[in-house]
Amino acid sequence: MSHRFLRNTTIVGLLTLLSRVTGVIRDMVYLISFGAGPLMDAFLVAFKIPNFLRRLTAEGAFSQAFVPVISEYKVQKSQAEVRGLVAGVSGVFGLLLFIVTLVGVIAAPVLAFLFAPGFRADGDRFDLTVEMLRFTFPYMFFISLVALGSGVLNSYGRFAVPAFNQTLLNLVMIVAAAFVAPHFDKPGLVLAIGVFVAGIVQLVAQFPALRAIGLLPRPRLDRAHEGVRRIGRLMLPGIFGSSVAQVSLLLDTIIASFLMVGSVTWLYSADRLVEFPMGVFSIALATVILPGLSAHHSEKSPEKFNATLDWALRLTLTIIMPAAVGLLMLSGPLIATIFGYGAFTDRDVLMCSYALMAYSFGLVGFSLVKVLAPGYFARQDTKTPVKIGIIALGVNMAFNVCVVVPAFLNGFPVPHVLLAVSTGLSALINATLLYRGLRRDGVFRPSAAWRRLLPQIALASLAMAGFLWWIAGDWSAWNDWSALRRAGWLGLSVAGGAAVYFAVLGVAGARPRDLKHL
Repeated sequence: MSHRFLRNTTIVGLLTLLSRVTGVIRDMVYLISFGAGPLMDAFLVAFKIPNFLRRLTAEGAFSQAFVPVISEYKVQKSQAEVRGLVAGVSGVFGLLLFIVTLVGVIAAPVLAFLFAPGFRADGDRFDLTVEMLRFTFPYMFFISLVALGSGVLNSYGRFAVPAFNQTLLNLVMIVAAAFVAPHFDKPGLVLAIGVFVAGIVQLVAQFPALRAIGLLPRPRLDRAHEGVRRIGRLMLPGIFGSSVAQVSLLLDTIIASFLMVGSVTWLYSADRLVEFPMGVFSIALATVILPGLSAHHSEKSPEKFNATLDWALRLTLTIIMPAAVGLLMLSGPLIATIFGYGAFTDRDVLMCSYALMAYSFGLVGFSLVKVLAPGYFARQDTKTPVKIGIIALGVNMAFNVCVVVPAFLNGFPVPHVLLAVSTGLSALINATLLYRGLRRDGVFRPSAAWRRLLPQIALASLAMAGFLWWIAGDWSAWNDWSALRRAGWLGLSVAGGAAVYFAVLGVAGARPRDLKHL
């Protein structure tokens, strides 16, 4: 079974890698063309608001509630009953989304103030945010319906189409930023319209795959449907439990709106690079194991459930730990090589690299949360992650109030870095409490393989850190290099670091077969 999980994770990971690469290209086009100025700050807030709500509800609470229920229907009920569930969910969920979207467009000034209150002091930046938000907010409607289709396809083992979908978003937005926006007086508005168009493209792209399995939704307002009501009950607490990382990033944006111009863009750019390994691996793995865990729970197979979760956690730590070390040690070279051109200045590179270093400490926490949370959602337990999420969020808020705000008021030169530290800390606390909860409930018991694996990973990570510190040299020198030299040296550093890590793992006794078996 692990071979199937590994194969599906590889497929999703490769397609997610494609989406992350095109996402980085998209961000490069943004920053090189517009820099870290008022326009980009305004656009990123206008795009972040529907994205935040999308991750909070559609790809967060909804997916975590919907996938276990449809997986149960698939195992225990007929295809006609599955179609009835999909029809009922699409009708009720779609209507609610339409109402929320309409309210969001009308209330754009209120949302802009709530999410970026610091922009109010800069009238032009605030007005631009509101104008763009009226085009970006409907994206939530389209992409939430995409999440519904993705949940259906993932439950039937069709992972490729949902994984490729994000690439379509990036391609449309690249075209809008690189080829359309320069010809208009309001390029920011063109970027916002590009988001709107991308949502439609992503939705339509799923229709053939859904039709192929006979589950293209025919919406029906069936609020009394047992499955629809159960998903609704599971969603409400899941909104809080799945949202800690997003709320933490939102708080960063709110506070950053009061900081110096560019802070929002610096944090966004650093976060994008952190999301690269997390999206390529951790989210891909979590996407693949959730239907499997749900099926094991429905089949009353606790041994398979435990083995799947244990394997996923071992694989996650083995891959994510060197990624975190790499982001920490190569933060400056990464930012300089990817974004350090055109309107993105040397100062922007430095400020962004500081944020990336801070975020790197939280990457392990972010990734473990993605893998541990399905251990609850697969059992249709959305209340426990809520409690844990509230605790982690409380720590984040307390740190921001007690540390970040006083530091800013007392003239700390890089307060945005402390925001990144706070977010990473809350993720680590979230992961720790999720793990303890699974152990306490007897759902998860670590295998004996952990006693060998943890020292092996620690030793290999230290060796990798030493190598990257040696090869990276003086970060400031990278700004004076050509793009080709930066890319070549960065590629050498990444390849060399990976080689050192896996070589030391091998010398320490780790073998690939150790991660192939549940």
